[in-house]
Amino acid sequence: PPVLVGPPAPQHFGAAADPADLWERLDGEFQVEVDAALARAGLGDAVRDRKLSVALVDVTDVERPRVAAVNGDTMMYAASMPKIAILLAAFQKERSGALEIDGPTATKLERMIRRSSNTDATDMMRTVGRQYIARVLMSRRYRLYDPEHNGGLWVGKDYAKVGAWRRDPLYNLSHAATALQTARFYYLLEAGRLVSPSASRRMKAMLGDPGIDHKFVRGLRVASPEAVVYRKSGSWGVFHSDSALVEHCGKRYIAVGMAESPQGGEWLSRLIVALDRIVCPLPASLVKTTSGPRS
Repeated sequence: PPVLVGPPAPQHFGAAADPADLWERLDGEFQVEVDAALARAGLGDAVRDRKLSVALVDVTDVERPRVAAVNGDTMMYAASMPKIAILLAAFQKERSGALEIDGPTATKLERMIRRSSNTDATDMMRTVGRQYIARVLMSRRYRLYDPEHNGGLWVGKDYAKVGAWRRDPLYNLSHAATALQTARFYYLLEAGRLVSPSASRRMKAMLGDPGIDHKFVRGLRVASPEAVVYRKSGSWGVFHSDSALVEHCGKRYIAVGMAESPQGGEWLSRLIVALDRIVCPLPASLVKTTSGPRS
């Protein structure tokens, strides 16, 4: 059964429905925009074949998120993207008094996130404790892995050539995620509800300044170079994933994409541009000048 980790989550939103329950915040008009954008980006077949999962959450008003998703509850192998779960568990353990995130430990966490260091990820898994990470993910406080929503974030294996410790209970995957549960991680982060407001700010800083230029980062660098990105991605074989909190044009949004294809990395670069244009539309003058025939 789920185990409570840490103190109860603070109630920031009165008696209203909890905005962290993104399934209750699905927005029909927003969904239509996302579906149309994916079709225009040439990703419709990937969606229909369940080779692409997407979540988009506009958190400009964090108490009233707008949510759209495609295959949002589909569990997929996510490679390094679930390292965000190790990050969360480390800060939760610090809150309990059982771990100090001192300078060297913070450096390991930053390398794990920004450069996707497998060595540092494995070291932090062993320091924090594999079972502890699973307990945090399945806890009533976070529910980031929840059988009622077809799973979610899971880290059941070191990022090393060793056997799995514990594959996820539903699909037997070692490093996995769903798009909506990954989006919930970023939502709770932005709302200051991962561990504490202070810990959320520290984790967000570690997700900033991405050190790998591909997928979401590459797409935004070309299309919206002024965007500020807090991000974690993953790739292994034909599996490609990316997740980010993006601050751009006075707006804030969460984007998650997970693909199963040799072209998955390129899909995700196209995807983030399509999603960014929904939240931050181009001025009409630019749309007119860029809508002509392509050479």
